[in-house]
Formats: sequence, structure tokens, C-alpha cells
Amino acid sequence: MSTVGPAPTPLPLLPLAQAGDEQAMNRLLTAITPYVARLCRSVTHDDGADATQEALLAIYRGLRTLREPAAFYGWVRSVTLREAVRTVRRAGEEGAYVPVDPGQDANPLDTVHITDVLERLSTSHRQVLTLRAYGLNEEEMAQVLSLPVGTVRSRLHRARRRFREAWLPSAA
Repeated sequence: MSTVGPAPTPLPLLPLAQAGDEQAMNRLLTAITPYVARLCRSVTHDDGADATQEALLAIYRGLRTLREPAAFYGWVRSVTLREAVRTVRRAGEEGAYVPVDPGQDANPLDTVHITDVLERLSTSHRQVLTLRAYGLNEEEMAQVLSLPVGTVRSRLHRARRRFREAWLPSAA
């Protein structure tokens, strides 16, 4: 007799997966896949599936190095964002900024969605804004992006300006 219940929370699986239990590892990775995919899509857009796969592989390979189970989701977030950025770099994608042209009387809040504006930004600007939205500070972003902190700060400044220009074109 087989019963299908809700997916278990991944944290109880962590010590088993770290000890080499393949079934626990599979269940753990399956449980975190939606979270990892959501993070990857926010950074890569077009390469979300590739980035998700790369992030899950990095998590699989590095799981035994995680010493503090309470830090699991923060560690997964860090690994995932780093792999998503690497995937974008490997793809050589550097989208151009495309200004939004709303109707004369249109309210930008009604016609432009945040994701639409983000997709119009360059990849480097989209990356820093997304990393900031996930709560990373400039130093953490610099580490994830393998850039100097000053470069991250200038990209963040420019990304915010471009976002504002796209969100409220009349204010530019």
C-alpha cells in the first residue's frame, strides 16, 4: 500500500544527505528545486533551467561542507545566485537598455510591470537589482559577481537610475 503525503521539509533530510544517503539527497534536492528555480529565473530569465541545473549540481557537490544546518537556506541562496550569474556570463548575454514608451495619459503603474522593466535593463543592471532585492549588501554582491565593491556600487547606482527612467519615463 502506497500513500502519497505532503513533501517533507528538507531540513530533517540534511544530515542524512550529508552522510551520503542518496535517497535523502534526492528528496532534499527535489524539495528545494522550486526555490532554486525561482532564484535562477530572477537573475537569468532565459537561462533559468540551465542555471537551476548548475545550482543544484553545486549544492549537491558542496552540501557536505555546510557545517551549520540553520544556515541551509542562506547557503543555498548564495550558491544559487553565484551559479545563476555564472550561467549568464557563460552565455555571454549582455542585453541593452530599452526605454519604455507608455501612452501619453497612461499611468506607469497600470501599464508597466516590474518584470517588464527589469527585462529591459542590461543583464549587469538586472543582476545587481535582483541581488539587492534578495537582501545582499554591496560586499556580498561583489563576492557573488566576482567584482570590486566599487564596481558593484556604481552598477547599482546606474541600475537604479535606469529602472527609474524606465518605470517613470516622464521623470527622466
